[in-house]
Amino acid sequence: MVARQTPYYSRPRGKRRRNLAELNFMFLTKSLRLKAAGMACMLSLTMPAILAAFPAAAKVLATVNGKQITDDDMKIAGDDLRGSLPPQIDAKARDSYLLDYLINSELVAQKALADKADQTPEFAKKLAYYREKLLMESVLEKVTKGAASDAAVKAMYDEEIKKQKPETEIHARHILVGTEEEAKAALKRLMGGEEFEKLAKELSKDPGSEGGDLGWFTKDRMVPEFSDAAFKLEVSQVSDPVKSPFGWHIIEILDKREKTPPPFDQVKDQVSRYVVQKAQLAYVADLRKSAKIELTEPPEAPKTDKPAAPGAAPAAPSPAPAAPSPAPGKK
Repeated sequence: MVARQTPYYSRPRGKRRRNLAELNFMFLTKSLRLKAAGMACMLSLTMPAILAAFPAAAKVLATVNGKQITDDDMKIAGDDLRGSLPPQIDAKARDSYLLDYLINSELVAQKALADKADQTPEFAKKLAYYREKLLMESVLEKVTKGAASDAAVKAMYDEEIKKQKPETEIHARHILVGTEEEAKAALKRLMGGEEFEKLAKELSKDPGSEGGDLGWFTKDRMVPEFSDAAFKLEVSQVSDPVKSPFGWHIIEILDKREKTPPPFDQVKDQVSRYVVQKAQLAYVADLRKSAKIELTEPPEAPKTDKPAAPGAAPAAPSPAPAAPSPAPGKK
């Protein structure tokens, strides 16, 4: 005969009655278990939002003698070495280079620590210097973000364009030779019907111009002797021999036009750098006004004809085209 199981709510025979303290403890633990279950349920619902409030753990890319190198380290190194990396390098090669750089840096740093290089007075001085440098850069980075808005950059471009005065530029070519006799001989051959480009390739001592072509330039881009003669000529006119510090020239004018400023999109990055530099200089100038700066040995004043304006910003980027071949131009 199988014994019938005792219901969980009945008191089995032979069992003692629990006292009040035990019953209170059982109620308390049951209540805590219920609260814990409720808390677990609530956390399961809210955990994604909680985790979203904190940055994800960095991805470990390599380990060097137990020291981890992460993708966060890679990002910092990329920002630090941005100017020294080849611009045409692809993303995969860039990451490989940066990881090798970080591994090598970690190995050398570990050796330096083993040699107690961080305990020297010189190291402490450099550490203090770079700490202040990083602090400065973190502040100026905020200034940069606030200054280099698209509207501010465009406004600076428009302001600089208004300052540009109308200016003529010419498209010319030349033949450069060593003596006046050679220049006269070249001119005679031109007048006889030979092609300018052919003679320039044969005779000219200016290797920087293809067929003698100097491209477009304004008067101030060339030495005075060359510019004065060139800008007096009309289109298709050929000069007599012209002497300059570089030798003797035969000049032909191919075209003339009024110089136009470069489009905004073409110089946007250059103007943006100027806007940022100007904002940073102004920020530092304001800090200097309220600072107490004492120079124990004041530096000598720069030897210039005119004293520099206090806090003057650097000159705005020039929209002039690239200088032509250096043969007849200014150095």
